[in-house]
This record gives sequence, structure tokens and C-alpha cells, in this order.
Amino acid sequence: MSIKFAERMNKVQKSFIREILKVTENPNIISFAGGLPNPLSFPIKEVEEASIKVLNENGSDVLQYSTTEGYRPLREYIAQRYLKRFGLKVDADEILITNGSQQGLDLLGKIFLNKDDNVLIERPGYLGAIQAFSIFEPVFNSVPVNNDGVDIDLLEKSLAMNSPKLFYTVPNFQNPSGTTYSENNRKAAADILKKYDTILIEDDPYGELRFIGEDLQPIKTYLGDKSVMLGSFSKIVAPAMRLGWICAKGEIMEKLITAKQAADLHTNYYSQRVVHQFLMDNDIEDHIKKIRKLYKGQRDCMVSMIERYFPEGIKSTKPEGGMFLWVTLPEGISSLELFDLAAKENVAFVPGDPFYVNVKGSNTLRLNYTNSDEKSIEEGIKRLARAIGKL
Repeated sequence: MSIKFAERMNKVQKSFIREILKVTENPNIISFAGGLPNPLSFPIKEVEEASIKVLNENGSDVLQYSTTEGYRPLREYIAQRYLKRFGLKVDADEILITNGSQQGLDLLGKIFLNKDDNVLIERPGYLGAIQAFSIFEPVFNSVPVNNDGVDIDLLEKSLAMNSPKLFYTVPNFQNPSGTTYSENNRKAAADILKKYDTILIEDDPYGELRFIGEDLQPIKTYLGDKSVMLGSFSKIVAPAMRLGWICAKGEIMEKLITAKQAADLHTNYYSQRVVHQFLMDNDIEDHIKKIRKLYKGQRDCMVSMIERYFPEGIKSTKPEGGMFLWVTLPEGISSLELFDLAAKENVAFVPGDPFYVNVKGSNTLRLNYTNSDEKSIEEGIKRLARAIGKL
């Protein structure tokens, strides 16, 4: 029997990282490949207490169907947090609870993208967004991310030439590079976007993980309603809860709700209630401080070990927060080739190719530092340095 799939499925690749993680099932492998929070940061006892509480007090309610928009007290909490952190006035009706922020990308693709529509992404850019949007068969354009954010001149050039429907960005501790847009860069990007019809998708899963410097305002502060924001509890509570959100206004939110109703009716209501109870009963600021302290130690260790063991001519970013740093090898050296050599040394990373569109044999790679202790980080970097030396 010949199975006839939709043509769009021929253009969507499997998740490169999910395939790589199969390699890391070997217990001898030190993996810097996954984007995994450190399990030491998971509030296991507190989540257990929240679970028991919501079941004992509201069991018949929390196990029932719920509204598409999400549990209103949780949406109100998110709106209040935007106000507290940034002075940004957001109504609870502008928040849609999603099955992780990844579902947010899928829903945005559904409501905005027709085949061959232009989408602007960062270079390098988040591969999860590339994969989510690819299923709608758009034309991708990309704009480089420099040390202080998106290349402003090339951003305007691309907006003028290609008229993209969406510009997708991760302005805080970008995945994969770890780069953060400066305040001036955010303002400049907003000023340019105001002149065009492009909607900004501002994804911020890592913003609360800053451990160096001061928090910066979202681009939405300077751009207004043309910015759609994405957020997540995966990095500050636990990824298994699969709770994220989209912040959008008016007609955009109406379309998102309709698309979500067709997808899954609503996000896991039990998880929403448990996370909300956890937030009510615990000091989230204190919890985030502990995560920041943990990750700063791991980041500092990896930066130090790279400086100690890597050969000359290797460049790497020094992120002020988040979970990743970005390594650039000398020109002409493929990180895919390095991956094979590194696997023989029992260390894994993510080669740069999947973070670009239509790029093969890039000389870049992503390292995750949050899911390894300092001893493993040192040993893993030593192994990776040996593999680099062989090239």
C-alpha cells in the first residue's frame, strides 16, 4: 500500500537535537547537547505539596475540562509579573496558556503563514522555531545577530526587500548563541519595525535566568501591539509541566484561541492549577535566585575551561544568563566533522548547521552548561579540546 502524506511533510526535518540525544544515551558520554535545565533546580517537594493541595481542595474541578484561554488566576499572575518586572501593562485576557512555548510557535504559524510567505529569523536562530514554521512552507530569510543584538542595517534592508509577515527573535540569552540584545539595539529594532507591517514574535524563555548585569525591557515596550510575546515556566519551575504562554492583543488573540480550540481544546488544566498553587505558596524570586546562582557557577566554569584547554583561534561567547554559549571554529572546519571525532572522545554538542537555513558544514557549535556539574564540564571540555586538536 502506498501511503500518501501531505506534501508539506517532505519539507520538515526531524529535530536534529532529538536525533543527537540518542547518541547521549551512552552513559559514558558527557553531553553538552541538550537544552536541559538542571534537575537540582526542580522544586520537587514544593510541587508535591501543591499537587496534594489542589487535589484535596478542588479535586473534582482540577480533573475536569477547562477553558481554552487557560486558568484565569494563572493568566492574571503572568500579567501582574509583566507589570512588576517591566512596568508593562498587560491584561489577563491578553494571555493564552499553551502547551509549552513551542505550541505557541505552532499556533502563530497557523494563524499567520501561508505557503511561500516570508518569515525573518535570526542567524543563527532557534531551531525549534525553524522546525515549527517549516511545516507551513514559508520562505525563510535571516539577519545576523552580532554581539549586541540583531544587525540593524541588515534588518531594515530585509524588511524593505522581503516584506516578511513575521520576525522571530530571542532577545535575551539567545538560543543558540547566548547573545542578548542591548537596550539601544532593542530601541533601534523597534523604530525600524514601526515602519513596516511585520509582526515581531518576541520569545523569552530565558529572560529570568540573568546572572550578570541588569534586566532589560522587552522590545514590546518600544514597539507596542505589533509585538507578540512568548513565555515559559519550563526554565523556572519544571519543563515536564509543559506550560507556556502567548501574550497578544485583540484580533491576534481571537485567532490564536480559535486555532488552539482546533488543536487541543485547552492546555493541561491540572498542570496549570498545580503550578499556580506552587506560585501562590512559594517565593518564586527566591527560587529563581537559586537557579541563577547554580547556572552562573556552571557558566563560569565552562568559560574558564574553554580558555584553559581550547587551542588558539577558537572563539566563544560569554553569556550574561541563559543556558548556552556559542563556539566558532576557524574557517574551513566543519562542526559536523568535529561531532564525529568528539563522539569518539565521549563528549557531545550540537553542530551549528540546524540553527541556520540551507547551511551545510558550518564552523559553529552550541554548548549547554546547565545540565552538567563542574567536574563533568572540565572533563568534557578537555575531551572536546582533544577532538578539536585532531582537526
